Amino acid sequence: MPSGHRDLTTGSISTHLVALAVPAAMGMIFNTLYNLTDFWFAGMLSDNALAGVSIAGSVFFLIIGGSIGMQTGTTAMIAAEVGKGNSGAALDWLDQSTGLGIVISLLCICLGMFVADPLITFLGADSAVAPYAKQYVTIVLCGCISFVLAGIAAGALMALGDTVSNRNALAVGLVANFIINPLLIFVLELGVAGLALGTVIIKISSAVYLYWVLKKRLGRWVQPRFNFGLWSELLAQVAPASFNMLTIILGGFITVAFVGRFGSQHVAGYSVGLRLEQILLLPALGLNSAVMALVGQNFGANKPARILEIYKKAMAVGLAIALVSIPIMIFFSPVMLSFFGSNTDMISTGTTYLRIDAIAFFAYVVLFVSVASLQAIKKPLFPMYLGLARQLIVPASINYLLIVVYKLPMITMFISTVTVVLCSAVVSHLYTWKKLKALSALTEPHTLPAHP
Repeated sequence: MPSGHRDLTTGSISTHLVALAVPAAMGMIFNTLYNLTDFWFAGMLSDNALAGVSIAGSVFFLIIGGSIGMQTGTTAMIAAEVGKGNSGAALDWLDQSTGLGIVISLLCICLGMFVADPLITFLGADSAVAPYAKQYVTIVLCGCISFVLAGIAAGALMALGDTVSNRNALAVGLVANFIINPLLIFVLELGVAGLALGTVIIKISSAVYLYWVLKKRLGRWVQPRFNFGLWSELLAQVAPASFNMLTIILGGFITVAFVGRFGSQHVAGYSVGLRLEQILLLPALGLNSAVMALVGQNFGANKPARILEIYKKAMAVGLAIALVSIPIMIFFSPVMLSFFGSNTDMISTGTTYLRIDAIAFFAYVVLFVSVASLQAIKKPLFPMYLGLARQLIVPASINYLLIVVYKLPMITMFISTVTVVLCSAVVSHLYTWKKLKALSALTEPHTLPAHP
């Protein structure tokens, strides 16, 4: 095995889950706070600057959403080789992932330059807001390679059992944001351009740091490779994960559009409620990262019985997270919403959403753990199909009927969302359990299948 890895194929599964999930969740918290500080600095410039940066952020992540699957694909490919003890192959996959990431970044830049303006207009930017949005998204797009490479490096480290390094990078980035942004925005008077430039500088620094950690762990610097034959195998993992991410982003846009039919304050309430729920889900997303690494290494090590045990214990940990978070969503949602404004419609909508969606909180955990397990055993197609149905096709169809055709109240849309999530979780769990049980029927020295 690579000398700089954490062996996840032996030892306590519970200990590994906690050791990986806690830093991963903390990193996500730092990343969330980073985004909030960007909004804060933009608001110090003007209300129009804040609106422009908000719209630009949505546009940027829609454009590079397809590349986000690079982290998942890299983890799946490298973790399996680490589990096999094949350090050479692990390094080669990292080289190939980096090469593919460079190409995807260039494609994102080209695509972004064509579609950024129409997307900014589509999201409602008026003539006073659009220039800020365009300025921000243009600069960040030019630096998108740093976002992609940082994700690849984080995925590789996760495969090695290291979620601490990425947490550290995100924590330092948060602190640096408070230093660099005032310098660029106010001292050098770059305004929104300074805000975007600061983000790119920090992300480049994070990528360099993460690749330096990989160099220390793996013994040499990454050497980007461009083997199109191997890329097909890598893309078999990357493309479904990327497509799944795109459906999540597009589904979010469509839901906001339906809520918007009831007024801007209801959009604000739903958006704030959704962000609060996402914060409560961060520990579960950290658990998702831990499952990817654990299942991936044990898949490579040909330990199907241990994979099944990882899945069961991850569900137990997820249930504990849900038992803490659900009461917060039910009883404290009005207080949490009041921190973001005093408008009664905003608070009422956000509170209603959180209280209804609390019913589905554990279902989200089930989906996270199931999807991570399937991706780690290199079966990413089912999560992609399920994501397309759950995030896009089914809710868009149902909500169109409820809100546009039958003109029912907004609460029916929240109820339909919960129903779709619950049904999806049941289907996902049954499918994943079946696949993991099939793996457990294989015993050494058989070789586990690499693809769906």
